[in-house]
Amino acid sequence: MMRSALAAAAALLAACAQAPTTPGKQTGAEILAATTPSDWRTPDPDNTLYLELATGRVVIELAPAFAPNHVANIKTLVREKYFDGLAIVRAQDNYVVQWADPAEDDAKKKPLGSALSTLPGEFAHADDLPFVALPDRDVYAPETGFSQGFPAARDASAGKMWLTHCYGMVGVGRDNAPDSGGGKELYVVIGHAPRHLDRNVTLVGRVIKGIGLLSTLPRGTGALGFYANPAQYTPIKSIRLAADVAESERTPIELLRTDTLTFASYVESRRYRREEWFIDPVGHVEVCNVPLPARTPAK
Repeated sequence: MMRSALAAAAALLAACAQAPTTPGKQTGAEILAATTPSDWRTPDPDNTLYLELATGRVVIELAPAFAPNHVANIKTLVREKYFDGLAIVRAQDNYVVQWADPAEDDAKKKPLGSALSTLPGEFAHADDLPFVALPDRDVYAPETGFSQGFPAARDASAGKMWLTHCYGMVGVGRDNAPDSGGGKELYVVIGHAPRHLDRNVTLVGRVIKGIGLLSTLPRGTGALGFYANPAQYTPIKSIRLAADVAESERTPIELLRTDTLTFASYVESRRYRREEWFIDPVGHVEVCNVPLPARTPAK
């Protein structure tokens, strides 16, 4: 069923690319209003993180298919409560928010428990995951599209695919060495998509709810947006896997599937804007300008 739906969605997008002068006439809102339950999916609780701040909860969906080792290490850190009591130490305007252990003295840093400190970078994956390509050209990759609900790119000739640095994506901080990250420092894109980071950083997921709690934080005044004064840090109350949280306390959320004809139509509504406000319907879209809809499921 999934393979046939994926093929149908890919065929529709390919047809739209061949006939860009005959786009659909529906708006994105109209397409979403006409969806059926099968057009939506519930994130896997075992791959969903709850970042708890004093201001509320940020929900993150992990992408183990693209970065299995980093995701496993992050889940170990979470389950051993490594992130509890750490802080958001960086908010760089039009770029990223980052959290880490703020202790400058290595001897005072929080122990990692059974998690690994560093891992080899997982910057790209073999081109063997489901992929629905967008019709329009991209500057940074031969193709862009969506894979398993995440914005992605691929180079079929090289046999590689990778996640893209769109708004809300979650990456692993590292030093110059490609194997110097492990997941103990994470960042979220809060500005214009820094696609030049693609295939240079391990991406492990994306924020699916609560991004405003991060994007509105005061900007750091130090180099690269780091907070110069520790009093500016935003404390992290906790990070938990949804699977480890009582079902009654989980955040109910559904995400639009990206392997359906409905999603292909939604992409076309983003390429050709039919809302009354638009004078020029545009006729093109890039991968980071296709927001992935989320909703609270009906009770």
